Amino acid sequence: MAANEKSDPRPSPITAEELRAKALELQLVEMQRDEKFRAREAKKHAEFVDDFFREHVGDKERDVIRRVVMKAAADGKFEALVYSFPSSFCTDSGRAINSARPDWPETLQGKAKQLYDLFVEVARPQGYQLKAMVISFPGGMPGDIGFFLCWEAPVA
Repeated sequence: MAANEKSDPRPSPITAEELRAKALELQLVEMQRDEKFRAREAKKHAEFVDDFFREHVGDKERDVIRRVVMKAAADGKFEALVYSFPSSFCTDSGRAINSARPDWPETLQGKAKQLYDLFVEVARPQGYQLKAMVISFPGGMPGDIGFFLCWEAPVA
């Protein structure tokens, strides 16, 4: 009888248990990939926060601002977004800026405060203006703050 039996050329069907195991393996690989991505993003955010609060505005940032302003002027514009940062870095989470209160500069910290002080010292005497605005509202709350350097002629 064994000599008359032919082997089935079709592979045996995969069991439900094997499919579940395969799906779980794929989910685990995806979870590990997501966790690595989140860890990288958290590290980048921590480095940004550390730089924002501990470092000083340097030549690199000044050069970037200069290039952005020159590009905007070459494009015929009269203002340029020169810096942005999370509203949570303000002492009031950006409320004074969002409400355009005159005391908004007092809520600045870190590099934002340094850039504002640099503006007052260097750019304002040269005829520039600085506008601070909330530029994003995730979930309806102030997100990022943008500093716009303006060089439009004053309205008479």
